[in-house]
Amino acid sequence: MSEELKKDMQAEPGKEKIKEEMPEGAPNDETKGMNSEEKEAVEENTGAGDEKESAGEETDEKDADGEEGAGAEGDTEAESGEESSAGGNSTEPKAEKKAAKKKFKFDKKQDALKEKIDELEDKVKRQMAEFDNFRKRTEKEKGAMFEMGAKSVIEKILPVVDNFERGLAAIPEEQKGDAFAEGMEMIYKQLISELEKMEVKPIPAVGEEFDPNFHNAVMQVESEEYESGVIAQELQKGYTYRDSVVRHSMVAVVS
Repeated sequence: MSEELKKDMQAEPGKEKIKEEMPEGAPNDETKGMNSEEKEAVEENTGAGDEKESAGEETDEKDADGEEGAGAEGDTEAESGEESSAGGNSTEPKAEKKAAKKKFKFDKKQDALKEKIDELEDKVKRQMAEFDNFRKRTEKEKGAMFEMGAKSVIEKILPVVDNFERGLAAIPEEQKGDAFAEGMEMIYKQLISELEKMEVKPIPAVGEEFDPNFHNAVMQVESEEYESGVIAQELQKGYTYRDSVVRHSMVAVVS
């Protein structure tokens, strides 16, 4: 009798619901008329079925949870992959922009430095040119001042030379061999020699064509020896110092 009841209970799961709906301690229709041993067997069979069903439900829930977890993990991995790919794609342009910005700043700095160097080089070149011009101008001024000073000294010496020449010309022929005349001649020659060392030279006059740059015509004369415009007589010697005239020659020109 008990084995049949077990088969009936396994074949009819709906009865378990009825059992669950029944209050605890309520008499069951199927257990009516059964002795205590049969009732205990029915209850044990019912408890084992409940345990099997609960174990099956737990297994189904675990399987569902596992599938859901695997799906969630897959979705998470897919999302992380998408994010990483998106992050990688977004990182590359950022790096390129950063490198381009850095290069732009470097080029701008280099251009500023080059402009500053060019400015300083131009300034140095200008200063060097100004200094070179100043040096040349100073040397020229010094030379001009030296020439002016030398010419001033020479102009003061020339009257002494003229007096020596006049004194030597006034010595009679019979006295030119005297010691005094010879001494004056020697002093005159020494003075002329020193002037020549200083590049002081007499200006050619008699027999030369008149040149207003070197000669000063004070009179005109008639001459059969020289042609018109030629200097026939030198009244006072002229001298040059290097390339400049210290004193013009006073001459008489043939008319």
